[in-house]
Amino acid sequence: MASPKLLIDSSNPTTLLNSLFTHRQPTFLHSRNFQQPSRTLNTIRASALNRRDFIADTAATAAALSLSPVIGLSSSSVARADTLSEWERVYLPIDPGVVLLDIAFVPDDPSHGFLLGTRQTLLETKDGGSTWVSRSISSAEDEDFNYRFNAISFKGKEGWIVGKPAILLHTSDAGDSWERIPLSAELPGDMVYIKATGEKSAEMVTDEGAIYVTANRGYNWKAAVQETVSATLNRTVSSGISGASYYTGTFNTVNRSPEGNYVAVSSRGNFYLTWEPGQPYWQPHNRAVARRIQNMGWRADGGLWLLVRGGGLYLSKGTGITEEFEEIQVQSRGFGILDVGYRSKEEAWAAGGSGVLLKTTNSGKSWSRDKAADNIAANLYSVKFINDKQGFVLGNDGVLLKYLG
Repeated sequence: MASPKLLIDSSNPTTLLNSLFTHRQPTFLHSRNFQQPSRTLNTIRASALNRRDFIADTAATAAALSLSPVIGLSSSSVARADTLSEWERVYLPIDPGVVLLDIAFVPDDPSHGFLLGTRQTLLETKDGGSTWVSRSISSAEDEDFNYRFNAISFKGKEGWIVGKPAILLHTSDAGDSWERIPLSAELPGDMVYIKATGEKSAEMVTDEGAIYVTANRGYNWKAAVQETVSATLNRTVSSGISGASYYTGTFNTVNRSPEGNYVAVSSRGNFYLTWEPGQPYWQPHNRAVARRIQNMGWRADGGLWLLVRGGGLYLSKGTGITEEFEEIQVQSRGFGILDVGYRSKEEAWAAGGSGVLLKTTNSGKSWSRDKAADNIAANLYSVKFINDKQGFVLGNDGVLLKYLG
């Protein structure tokens, strides 16, 4: 059967781009359709998350691995861990130089989870993250690409993984098997985020601002925004947003709130954007601070946190989307802070370059430095709390910290 042709009616702002997926013959694979945002789409393929490219010289540490056969797995596990105050370092069966990018657990079984990273890294745990084994996906290994797995999400036993070059994986059995959904090069941007939202449903974001939703296990996808960020900004050059005129770029970071609101930082960090369900376009905002933005995300109370390059931390005044922030004094030792994760409304942890770990127990009003991680020669990129008892910090060179409580 011949592959379907891509049909575009440029005069219609709600044009349906038929079949952004390509037809293939392997088992489980079906044709998929996307509704693509209208107007001209820039297809710049920049690095989705520049903060993850901020890699300093590190000393590689790896435990000796003993191989044992596991069905469907290329497996080794590491049980060694170093205790660091409220955290312990877990050593992983991966090559030095791997940057860990995301982690998720099966909601029905909090001991069962998956860890993603560069160099096609996919690890699985069945003991809550104390030990990990390597997983391989045959459909991803059949090609000469070295995939960067960017994001993973579960709802019940249903899970999704997205990566770069463009790859989309789906499971309906808690990760025992993964189905690959083939994609077309017409997808605007690289997939950097995915959220499992319900049965057979998910929400996916690209680094050019395209948001897609599916309600039938990925057979069809519908655009939630009418155009990419580049198209929006270039159409509204008189918006008064500094650095937005003739913008051609990508997101540096993007984060989603539990309510489905998004905040994203432009690739150069000179402004940020927000989107709420039902809005046709991303809304750009001028940064209220002098230094460029490193990352932004949502507090547990619904407000925003903002990190600037060089180590500054700001919290929004009140909750919801705003442009008003106040600076919070932190002791980052001059290293950049790269991410913040909330364990509760009162307690949060911030992580950054050269093993920086900071903690607050009063909703961010003051922060103390956890010196136990100072000797870890790695940059800590991401703080993830699965629940109030289960949390992880992800870094480069395969550094993984597990929360002890």
